[in-house]
Amino acid sequence: MSNPDKHPALSIVLPARNEADGLRRVLPALQQQHPDAEIVVVDDGSVDETVSVATEHGARVIKHAYGKGNGAAIKTGARAAKGQVIVFMDADTQHSPEHVSQLLQQLSSGYDMVVGARTSGSQAGMHRAIANRLYNRLASWMVGQPIPDLTSGFRAVSAAKFRKFLHLLPNGFSYPTTITMSFFRAGYSVAYVPIVSPRRIGRSHVRILRDGIRFLLIIFKIGTLYSPLKIFLPISLSFFLTGAGYYAYTYLTSQRFTNMSALLLVTAVLVFLIGLVSEQITALHYRDTDQ
Repeated sequence: MSNPDKHPALSIVLPARNEADGLRRVLPALQQQHPDAEIVVVDDGSVDETVSVATEHGARVIKHAYGKGNGAAIKTGARAAKGQVIVFMDADTQHSPEHVSQLLQQLSSGYDMVVGARTSGSQAGMHRAIANRLYNRLASWMVGQPIPDLTSGFRAVSAAKFRKFLHLLPNGFSYPTTITMSFFRAGYSVAYVPIVSPRRIGRSHVRILRDGIRFLLIIFKIGTLYSPLKIFLPISLSFFLTGAGYYAYTYLTSQRFTNMSALLLVTAVLVFLIGLVSEQITALHYRDTDQ
């Protein structure tokens, strides 16, 4: 049973919204395997027995007056956690308590963050699997390191370093992307441990229509959080080559410099300048990470 007055080395934070059934299974297993850990359940506006179940199992409960989002619950838990190391995991049984020790073992070998990377045997919808593969490949190209699971919310991390990026984290479901790219951009060490994620208990809070645009915006967030110029430069180059090619064509066929050529070339310059300014702004976000 976790003791709120104790200052443990490990805090386990579980954001929960209507996850009473999942907590009944997850909390006893966590307490058995990590009896000295502080367990923090952040209730994100639940209307079921989430709070009572968490309290009955001795977890420290922090309540949101209304649903603010998964990312907001993560930030609340990170601010409240007393441990030097924080493990973030879901309360819906998708993340097994048995894997926590694997993450901690890897973290103790010199990493700043260790992520539980879902393997091909994990339960996920087809649209999620395709989107995740796209995100992983783009992120891996951006950072120059293999990222097998960009969007996994199961991770162990140095509490002090995680809190440096709280101001960047969104309140929604894209917090794993943000924190992963932030750690890579700051030069921190990130490792991945393969895990199998079973089917969750209860209904998912992600909606395809409502959250589809948000997940598409992850693509742009990957670039802007790590190196915007690495995204904007190829786009600028494509506009430039198209404009130059079209100018060559019109000049050879009719000896004219058209408005379309001018528009494409000007757009290439503008996109490049936007990327350059974004690169400087991104650098400012990380200026204090060594303090």
